[in-house]
Amino acid sequence: MTQDEMKKMVAEAALDYVEAGTVIGIGTGSTANHFIDCLATVKHKIDGTVASSSGSAERLAAHGIPIMELNDVSELSVYIDGADEANHYLHLIKGGGGALTREKIVAAASRKFVCIGDESKLVDVLGAFPLPVEVIPMARSYVARELVKRGGQPVYREGFVTDNGNVILDVHNLKIMEPVKLERELNDIPGIVTVGIFAKRPADVLLLGTREGVKTLT
Repeated sequence: MTQDEMKKMVAEAALDYVEAGTVIGIGTGSTANHFIDCLATVKHKIDGTVASSSGSAERLAAHGIPIMELNDVSELSVYIDGADEANHYLHLIKGGGGALTREKIVAAASRKFVCIGDESKLVDVLGAFPLPVEVIPMARSYVARELVKRGGQPVYREGFVTDNGNVILDVHNLKIMEPVKLERELNDIPGIVTVGIFAKRPADVLLLGTREGVKTLT
């Protein structure tokens, strides 16, 4: 079974978490795209969606799925998104697609966060995947120096601008032993908009596509 087939399998399984008559949050990336395609089959069930990126909004619109602004919605019943890495505590690294800030906002506004991915995403220690950090452009060099002090090797993501008009530093060589602590610490550095550690608000459910079927971690 290919990685792509596993992603499709978990995307389909995530439909069980969609509550009728509610507004749901939609993530960004290849696994989230599979979920959007599955959601199209039950779009009549929901009142609408809030997308975490313009790319996801375009895909939702192409399926005729209604899109709403988060400011116009009081609460989202569920947020469904992929991750670049997940540990057994359901702490995540996200932001490979560059939408981490909006993803974090939509996750925070949701009652439940369901993370979907293939089995390769589950790790014991976060950090093999370079940690994305969204940075205000003028602070790029300063933030990079601060990240080096903490043992990371930041690499500027060339030619990429986030939907918020900021830049991304991908931090290599971090072994993230205490995700909650590091998330707090990095968020305190002036110039960092947000960091791709999702640990203060982890996933509530992790659906993993495996060769044996969908595995549910809570």
